[in-house]
Amino acid sequence: MKTTNKINVLDLISPEMQKVIQYYEQQTSVEPTDESYAAQRLAYNEDRRYWNANAPELFRVEDMTVKTAKCDVVTRVYHPIEHTPATLFYLHGGGFILGNLDTHDRIMRLLALYSGCTVIGVDYSLSPEARYPQAIEEAVAVCQFYSQHAEKYSLNMHRIGFAGDSAGAMLSLATVLWLRDKQIYCGDVCAVLLWYGLYGLQDSSSRRLYGGEWDGLRREDLQEYDNAYLGEQGSREEPYYCLFNNDLTRDIPPCFIASAEYDPLLDDSVTLFQTFQSHKIPCEYRMYPGTLHAFLHYSRIMPTADNAIRDGAEYLKKQLFG
Repeated sequence: MKTTNKINVLDLISPEMQKVIQYYEQQTSVEPTDESYAAQRLAYNEDRRYWNANAPELFRVEDMTVKTAKCDVVTRVYHPIEHTPATLFYLHGGGFILGNLDTHDRIMRLLALYSGCTVIGVDYSLSPEARYPQAIEEAVAVCQFYSQHAEKYSLNMHRIGFAGDSAGAMLSLATVLWLRDKQIYCGDVCAVLLWYGLYGLQDSSSRRLYGGEWDGLRREDLQEYDNAYLGEQGSREEPYYCLFNNDLTRDIPPCFIASAEYDPLLDDSVTLFQTFQSHKIPCEYRMYPGTLHAFLHYSRIMPTADNAIRDGAEYLKKQLFG
């Protein structure tokens, strides 16, 4: 049954966020030609071209292919300088069904530049072609590969971190939990950087109040993403999907948890922070006022987006250098 109970967040968002909305109103939007995932991905890729333009140049950027159990995974290695103090693995957002290294290129470049660390983007297999937990397994395999070949690729794998936005934030934290639970060592995990992730809540105040056509996070959209990732019969209780069903009380690296004020996933981040805080897991929580989900992409015209990336980078540096 359709309801009209949601808050009209477009009346409340910040002037910066309004500029993004106005940009889309003034442009001929890139719409999928049909409802297929291939068409959705093509439209998403085209849309993100503008937002990734004029990204900073770095010392060296190279694409490398890593063989994993089920397929080859393309990775992109961003070196801001020749020798860096740590390596950060980045898992992109896109609801498990969209996104690639190009759609998040600017975010990863800025993160490498601001942190001074090597960033490795992981182009994990998308759903529904690949189901849970394949993306997590691929991230683990990539981490293991670079740990074993650190010297060859001029990487510091003694100290590592994980980062991601939206679905990529969930995958990033799930990968850290997987490494812990299965006792797989790739390096000392110094920090986890999480921007507006979903961590397993199926209902919450923020999901009831926010989400609409403007952010692609209506209730039916979220269900579609879940179904694509888990399969129609997949359990939403799995501990590497609903991370609140995992053990969040021990052996978790320091976490930077960022949220957007008018995001239906806001309460996922709040709940994660409160869980960590109550069990004395080192963490920092920041909510960025007036923003919508996915605002990290819009750093070309949103200083808040640039600041949010910089805040995560500074948190990583604090864990590395105190």
